[in-house]
Amino acid sequence: MSKRAVLEVIALGVEDAVAAQAGGADRLELVTDMAADGLTPSAATVAAVRRAVDVSLRVMIRPADGFAAGDVDRLAGAAEELREAGASEFVLGFLDGGGAVDLTAVERVVAVLDGCPWTFHRAIDRAADRDALRKQLDGMPGLDTYLTAGSADGVGDGLPVLLTEAGRSGEPGYEQRLLVGGGLRLEHVPVLLEAGVDGFHIGGAARPRGWDEPVSVEAVTRWRAALDAR
Repeated sequence: MSKRAVLEVIALGVEDAVAAQAGGADRLELVTDMAADGLTPSAATVAAVRRAVDVSLRVMIRPADGFAAGDVDRLAGAAEELREAGASEFVLGFLDGGGAVDLTAVERVVAVLDGCPWTFHRAIDRAADRDALRKQLDGMPGLDTYLTAGSADGVGDGLPVLLTEAGRSGEPGYEQRLLVGGGLRLEHVPVLLEAGVDGFHIGGAARPRGWDEPVSVEAVTRWRAALDAR
């Protein structure tokens, strides 16, 4: 029997989380401030969502728009606070000024996470060298997923890269799950499933009426059905 594909939905709070779970989401990415493409939520929001749902919950560690780490001590402190609030899975990713992974920042935060599973997010789509980034992070404790569209411009442009990377699964630096998101549309699903991709991430697609409205149970249900129809 084929393995069920993971559906991850962006949640901004409890209402989103409950709706996403009801629609069949396997996992949530909890953020705040989507005008900045998703920043670190408050510890209170993390605790409230953790009480409201029992699906897997990945919490963003991103202090500001862009992919610079900023104050690394602040990052580490945020990670500690989120863990104290009940977070046990995370999302992060930092680049230096040249577009390479900021290993100092990543290693500092990962040390605080102490083995918790985490996703390296779409900073990879802004990296100067995707392959080099993956090789540099190879073996990093807890890293089990890359969230990527294959391109900074979204899945529509990045599909060839995604298919190539899916074909490298198991190689050094490519053992992690490929979680496809960023302009992902239902029409992309069949070809990605055929290539062996088993992770899908949606945000706006779960909110047909826009980011000012909560997650739609019906929209998530449609995505769940599309992923299961294989």
